[in-house]
Amino acid sequence: MQPAASRLSFEASLAQDVVNRQRCLACGACVISCPFKSLEYSDQNPVLSKECKVCGICPKVCPQNNPSTSDLEKSVFGRERNQTETFGIHRQLAIAQSTNPDILNTCQDGGVVTALLTYAFEHNLIDAAILSGVSEQKPLLPTPRLVTTAKETIACSGTRYFYSPNILALDEAARQKKTRVAFVGTPCQIRALRQMNLAGLRKHVAPIQLQIGLLCSECFDYQGLMENYIAKTMSINPSTIKKMNIKGKMIITTQKGIHTVPLAEIKPYARKACQHCNDFSSELADISLGGLGLDGWTFTIIRTEKGEQIFNQAQAASTLRTRPATEEPNALNLLTKLSNKKRQTLASQS
Repeated sequence: MQPAASRLSFEASLAQDVVNRQRCLACGACVISCPFKSLEYSDQNPVLSKECKVCGICPKVCPQNNPSTSDLEKSVFGRERNQTETFGIHRQLAIAQSTNPDILNTCQDGGVVTALLTYAFEHNLIDAAILSGVSEQKPLLPTPRLVTTAKETIACSGTRYFYSPNILALDEAARQKKTRVAFVGTPCQIRALRQMNLAGLRKHVAPIQLQIGLLCSECFDYQGLMENYIAKTMSINPSTIKKMNIKGKMIITTQKGIHTVPLAEIKPYARKACQHCNDFSSELADISLGGLGLDGWTFTIIRTEKGEQIFNQAQAASTLRTRPATEEPNALNLLTKLSNKKRQTLASQS
């Protein structure tokens, strides 16, 4: 821990520089990292629930508090990226798909996240996984979930496009004394976990054996998009929605049919804080995945040796079927385009 004279309180650091400037990504890393439990998660923001003890930890774990990408890359990969690695350091690229019909019936694209997690459970590589489930109160409202079986993992498959602070579930993993945990989350959450590790906060990050990152341009405000636009403007009952997807437009599949919405129509409901993130492809994850316009397949970026090992094992066990990424040049071009766009958007905010 840094000398007391150099530590900053929550009020003098994150509250002032991140939360009050609407730059907070709502990851929850500061909340679970506070050793004095002085912070609570409220309305997608950290708030003081009791006196800050000025330990200086919360600024260290915040992905918005002047993070050093080069330091994080050195910590994860042993080196910094080179100029040709537009979407981050990686070892392999693949187009992949689950071979499990149960997963394919419920997944978003190719079901690779679910397939990797079920493989890890079935081969005793993990004893828990953190991902997003669905709220019991509101349709398609995601909520952090700690699962401990392959069956529970399949039940959580799919994408909701609303923010879920999955990092908060690390507290539950610690309470249950889980020692081999897989984590699935957005780029900002993966970055926060890497910063927690760099800061030496071993309690929560030491059990994490695998970090799976999602490709993410932005998330949407649930009340604005779901409750106002979809429910009121489009007159769609949220409880009838079976699936939402984005393929150049938003595709809403209900029990009665399919509705498409131009992205320009839903752009006003994007979370403003997402404009302050420059990572589209979860560049610090062990494996990064997303649809990138593919139909029934997942574009997969294997980044670390750990990620490569489990991916290759799952492929060898026929849990996954794969194709070369070179077969989908449009997806690769889109990955590069969206990665550059994300950085340019952040630069324009500066």
